[in-house]
Amino acid sequence: MNDFLDIYTIVFLALAVFVIFRLRSVLGQRTGSEKPPFDPFKRPEPPPVAPPSQQQASNVVPMPGARQPDPAAALAPEPPPAPVDKLAGVPMTGSATAEGLRQLVAADASFDPREFIGGARAAYEMIVMAFARGDRKTLKDLLSKDVFEGFNAAITTREQRGEQAEATFVSLDKTEFADAALRGRTMNLTVRFVSKLINVTRDAAGKVVDGSPDTIVDVVDIWTFAREAGSRDPNWRLVSTESGA
Repeated sequence: MNDFLDIYTIVFLALAVFVIFRLRSVLGQRTGSEKPPFDPFKRPEPPPVAPPSQQQASNVVPMPGARQPDPAAALAPEPPPAPVDKLAGVPMTGSATAEGLRQLVAADASFDPREFIGGARAAYEMIVMAFARGDRKTLKDLLSKDVFEGFNAAITTREQRGEQAEATFVSLDKTEFADAALRGRTMNLTVRFVSKLINVTRDAAGKVVDGSPDTIVDVVDIWTFAREAGSRDPNWRLVSTESGA
C-alpha cells in the first residue's frame, strides 16, 4: 500500500513540475511590448516639443491657390536702406547752389546742411548783438581774421567818438543758401539773411546820431562762412559780409 502511494506521489510531483515549467516558460518570456513598472512618485515627463519649423508646418493649413513661403527667401539678406537726402527741405536759391551743397556733402560726411542752417541763424544773431555791444571776444571766436579786423576797426572808431550802439533783434524772417562751393579743401557757404532790427547810435550825451529807437528796419545780409573739409574743428567762421536787397 505504501509503495502504491509512493508511485502516485511521484507521478503527481512530476506533473506539478511539468506544469510549473511550462507556465514559467510562457509567462517569463518578454515580447518587447511590456509596460515598465508604474512609479507613483516619479514626475511625468513632458511630451516632446517639435521644433518651431515643424510646429508651423503642422499647424498651418495651406489655402488652395496660396503661395507657399520660399525658405531661401527668408535667408536672403535684407536690401540696404535708401540713402538719406541731406538736402531734403533745405531752403536754397537755384540748382547751382544745390549742386554745390552736394559736393560739400560728398567732401565731408559730417556736414549736414539742415544743421548748418540752424547754426548759421544762431551765429547771425550772436554776431549782430556782439558788434552792437563791442564784444570783441565773442566776435573773435566767430569771425575770420580779416573780418574781425574790419569789425574791430568799426568798434574802435565808435569808441573814439564816444558813441554807443544799441540793437534790438526783432525777428529773423528768412534764412537760405545763396551759394555753395568747394575750393580745394575749403568749404564755402553763402547764406542770405532777412531780419527785422532796431538800430540806434547815441553820442556821449545820449543824443541819437544814427537810426531810431522806435523804427523797425528790414535788413538783408549776405554772409559767407568757411571751414576745412574733414577738419576736427567743427566751427565755421564768417569770412565775408555784404548787404543785399
